[in-house]
Amino acid sequence: MKTTFQQTALQLLIVSSTLFSLSAFAHGDVTPQAVDTSTLKPLGEAWREENPYRGDKEAIRIGSSAYGQNCARCHGLEAVSGGIAPDLRKLDRDCFTQKDEAKKQACYKENDVYLLTSVRHGKKRNGAVYMPPFEGILSQEAIWSIKSYLETVRDMPVVSANK
Repeated sequence: MKTTFQQTALQLLIVSSTLFSLSAFAHGDVTPQAVDTSTLKPLGEAWREENPYRGDKEAIRIGSSAYGQNCARCHGLEAVSGGIAPDLRKLDRDCFTQKDEAKKQACYKENDVYLLTSVRHGKKRNGAVYMPPFEGILSQEAIWSIKSYLETVRDMPVVSANK
């Protein structure tokens, strides 16, 4: 009787280990993927502080693919977070409520710098890596094309007419 229990427990352990290992591969290859930005205007060595590709259709196309290959596994398909990482559709959300145009543009620039810094250097807290650094893996052109894509899927706030 004890042998049957031990065999059953071992079989359950093997089955659960197999299922767990399969779920680990569900997101596919977690190695950052190269992004072909050869059709974009080169930006040079100096890192820009504002998105130079804002509204550029080719950058948005490249950014959509690059986001899917490098960001979606944590930030969600089409930037809709499942709770693992921040919902990037909301990144520029607070800028929309700015009535003063100069403040609005300053808000966009601040968010550009925040995203660029986060992607380049990653996110760590108390020694735990929450987001790996992508500098040296993704070019400036690739990062800004991803930002351009994210600007097309923004979660727009509802602005009341009474305000």
